[in-house]
Amino acid sequence: MTEPKMKETDNSVNEFIEKIESEKKKADAYQLLKIFEEVTGFEAKMWGPSIIGFGSYHYKYASGREGDAPLVGFSPRKARISLYLTYESEERDKLLENFGKHKKSKACIYVNKLADIDTDVLKDLIKLTVKTYQELYPSE
Repeated sequence: MTEPKMKETDNSVNEFIEKIESEKKKADAYQLLKIFEEVTGFEAKMWGPSIIGFGSYHYKYASGREGDAPLVGFSPRKARISLYLTYESEERDKLLENFGKHKKSKACIYVNKLADIDTDVLKDLIKLTVKTYQELYPSE
């Protein structure tokens, strides 16, 4: 069984954010950090080299593969900000109708900058995600 790529590390979240070249993206990252910590109540941790995660859960698939992942998170990537939120669902799609300018994949939402989105809807998406994963993967 291969080692999971995404693992919580002891790397500093602030040091990671300070290395962001774009001042606007850096400011957005600090604002996201505040929003995610406020909504989840969890301290930010680095997951792998570039994901800022909040809380965690342990998953185990039918295939036997298992590991840990953050409940929610984000990564201020060069092209876009990746928001790691709940996977596709009717509830997520309903919230995204009023979210603002974004692109989405199965388990990720991409935004260019925070000014493009409604942060109140982001807070609702974060709450939905935490609730969803805590129900799917309850702590033992």
